[in-house]
Amino acid sequence: MTSAPHLTLPPALPSALHPDGRPFTLADFDFHLPPERIAQHPATERSASRLLDGSDATPVDRIFRDLPTLLRPTDLLVFNDTQVIKARLFGEKASGGKLELLVERVLPGHEVVAHMKVSKKPLVGGVMHLCGGPRNGGFTATLLGRWPDEQGALFRLKFSDEPHALMQRHGHVPLPPYITHTDTAEDAQRYQTVFARHPGAVAAPTAALHFDQPLLGQLDNLGVERASVTLHVGAGTFQPVKTENLAEHTMHREWYDVPVATQDAIARCRARGGRVVAVGTTTVRTLESWAQSGQTQGDTQIFITPGFRFQVVDALITNFHLPKSTLMMLVSALAGYEPIRQLYRHAIAQQYRFFSYGDAMWLTRSSHEPAAQ
Repeated sequence: MTSAPHLTLPPALPSALHPDGRPFTLADFDFHLPPERIAQHPATERSASRLLDGSDATPVDRIFRDLPTLLRPTDLLVFNDTQVIKARLFGEKASGGKLELLVERVLPGHEVVAHMKVSKKPLVGGVMHLCGGPRNGGFTATLLGRWPDEQGALFRLKFSDEPHALMQRHGHVPLPPYITHTDTAEDAQRYQTVFARHPGAVAAPTAALHFDQPLLGQLDNLGVERASVTLHVGAGTFQPVKTENLAEHTMHREWYDVPVATQDAIARCRARGGRVVAVGTTTVRTLESWAQSGQTQGDTQIFITPGFRFQVVDALITNFHLPKSTLMMLVSALAGYEPIRQLYRHAIAQQYRFFSYGDAMWLTRSSHEPAAQ
């Protein structure tokens, strides 16, 4: 097995300073986004979305299918191959009270970990009837307790049958909170990458939604190598940061895996002088978690903010992110705080579409943030 590329530990919290000389705070990552810029539906074709090239001092407006012109045959594209599950389930308690579950993780023994929306939480041992209950073609869930401990915000439940099969049959696509319509057949297809293969995510790795088979074929013809990691994106990706002091924020926990084949692909890329191009922030978090910990598989709570020293990723394809989000901090760490502010101003002025169903950006690592040696 190939070892992690470096074992130097980058800082978990920001060491860089704001351009005016003070530490970064939450307010530094805020911006005004007109509501009409939030994409409610995907582009007609995956690769027909727009691509803002932020690799130079002057932003360049492109179409996503232009991506091959930004890549070199020596580069390596790394995708997140997680599959979004139909994790949103509706039901009721024994008392008749309505509830909603959002399954965050599937455990052995038909158990799941889930968020629960309900007026009054049921007691441990309580049985909930989901999707009409067994008499109406649905199923039951028994509350086992909190997760990961008694003070945890999530709930551990036991389903009456295999969870993945039940969610596929009865669940709804867990669209992000800023998408206002209920899920449709279009969402079941388009809120999923064309190469998704490991079920477990409750949010899509959205930068990868722009890739279709013709574009992947062009990349193959160019000679660009491809590899995959898995990070099961959790609902915590939409969790707002509530503390002005970034050091006080607790990151959500997500499971990841860096296969041996991908470790070897990265080693080959380095040997030929190519760039490791992460498709999406979830891929960045996966690769940098591996580099930071030396663990190829496990849970990560990595928090990437300005001052972070990247050890694997050289370039990033990403969508536009929410104000005050940890992902705004991540892209600012990679490309530089002021360049990101400039790119977002340009994107809003040029009416780019934002968030999960929106357009994309091409970013390269800032010259003043070299990879660790």
